[in-house]
Amino acid sequence: MSNKPVAIITGASRGIGKAVAKELAALGFYIVINYFDFRDGKPDDSAALQTEKEIKGCKILRGDVSRAEDRNKLIEFTKQNFGRCDMLVNNAGVAPAKRVDILEASEESFDRVMNINLKGPYFLTQLVANWMIEQKKQFADRNFRIVNTASMSSYTSSPARGEYCLSKAGVSMMTMLYADRLAEFNIGVFEIRPGIIMTDMTSVVKEKYDKLISDGITPTKRWGLPEDIAKAIGAIAEGRLDFSTGQVINVDGGFHFRRL
Repeated sequence: MSNKPVAIITGASRGIGKAVAKELAALGFYIVINYFDFRDGKPDDSAALQTEKEIKGCKILRGDVSRAEDRNKLIEFTKQNFGRCDMLVNNAGVAPAKRVDILEASEESFDRVMNINLKGPYFLTQLVANWMIEQKKQFADRNFRIVNTASMSSYTSSPARGEYCLSKAGVSMMTMLYADRLAEFNIGVFEIRPGIIMTDMTSVVKEKYDKLISDGITPTKRWGLPEDIAKAIGAIAEGRLDFSTGQVINVDGGFHFRRL
């Protein structure tokens, strides 16, 4: 049994998830990283192994969050290595493999994106929440928190990637539902809503977003960084927002403003 708090972070071998892992480790957490990376169509563990080297007290486990078997393995892996889970960060997510107009988009793409972005975290949260409730009964003084990474696409229309927008809108409602259900156990549930963040996912549209940012689509005229997301989640981990369960935290340089 660990004497330090433990955080499970999905999709954390690189990008936003890795930045969050480093932030929480600096705050005194042991880290369990879930990842499911591929390169050239083959499983790729290199980024996860590098992250494991960089973060003291970090354990990695390859697994597909959309599969029940892999979600169960993640929980058992955490129990075996640390015996506790104080924080879950549902960060894993994918964009459509190809941007396609909603009038032509395929069910295959829809199912893939929804299974990874919404179904996976929904049922992983169910598993972790029930475990947290058990822990709370034994250790009433411990603090338990869940953070979901949604997106400005929760409310911003992008008809060329409708499945992504729907999945993130679902994550937003999922946050509210779990915040409501878990409030009686004093388990806080929060949503981080990133804007335009510099990651592998956005690298394919970098020129487009460079121009949009330069033209003022965000009041703060710069790309967001994974570390910006990590700092917000760090504030949650420190307990600074514990009376704000269900809160949406926009990390978007002001994109969510309605301006004339």
